[in-house]
Amino acid sequence: MKLLFLAGSSRKFSWNKMLAKNAYKIAKEQNADATFIDLKDYPMPIYNGDDEEAKGLPEKAIELKKLFIKHDGFFIASPEYNSSITPLLKNSLDWISRFEKGDEGELVAYRGKIAAISAASPGALGGLRSLVVLRMMLSNIGVTVIPSQLAIVQAHNAFDKDGKLIEKQKHDLLKDVVTQFISVTKALKSK
Repeated sequence: MKLLFLAGSSRKFSWNKMLAKNAYKIAKEQNADATFIDLKDYPMPIYNGDDEEAKGLPEKAIELKKLFIKHDGFFIASPEYNSSITPLLKNSLDWISRFEKGDEGELVAYRGKIAAISAASPGALGGLRSLVVLRMMLSNIGVTVIPSQLAIVQAHNAFDKDGKLIEKQKHDLLKDVVTQFISVTKALKSK
């Protein structure tokens, strides 16, 4: 069982990147085969069907899609931009939903996969509205999104200088999400 961890932000000091790294470390502590990636390493043009038809998928979209395909599940920490997910996250997820080869299955990077979602925001809702959008999108493309999620409010005060969650309660809540993510992925993968 292989799990992928990422954030919907390319910012160097992104709270959501810190959240995804905390989740990744928890998964590693539970002996999961986990990989952390940074979307800044996968720059892509804004999705355009005409460009796709003329040139095919960008190289970085193909690389990212292969990572999603080889992992059984993914954890996404999603910033909230104007009550939704970031353009970076949406664009990345859109590109890897596209066909690369004529013989591949539809939505091969998503169908049958498990996802865990969380968010961190300086606001009072902790990015919760982005999670509603992300849950709906992933569910509509064949991903099983686990019920547990975490929205960290006042994210600017939630992490220490090394990017670790300061409060034990928040760490424990994140650990619960990651533990459920691992157990659900394990259970569904064994079927």
